[in-house]
Amino acid sequence: MATLLTDAAIQTQLQGLKGWQQNDQTITTTKTFDGFPGAIAFVNKLVDPAEAAGHHPDIEISYNKVTISLSTHDAGGLTQKDFDLAQKIEQL
Repeated sequence: MATLLTDAAIQTQLQGLKGWQQNDQTITTTKTFDGFPGAIAFVNKLVDPAEAAGHHPDIEISYNKVTISLSTHDAGGLTQKDFDLAQKIEQL
């Protein structure tokens, strides 16, 4: 099982992720696109990195907005896995 990060480590990691914030035991970002097709195309790009990491985000789609939430559920909070996948998402 992955090790939970300390509050200090979480804050340090968040400084390197523009547009991400902590909400309780998750980190979250919302991306805005020109329309629904752009939002869906972005979500489709998430599949391979998430599968490769064996770590799957919670995703909410609302027309042209995609909200992504990451948490390591089996660890009960935030771990390095969440921040590693967030970094990959930011590279899409």
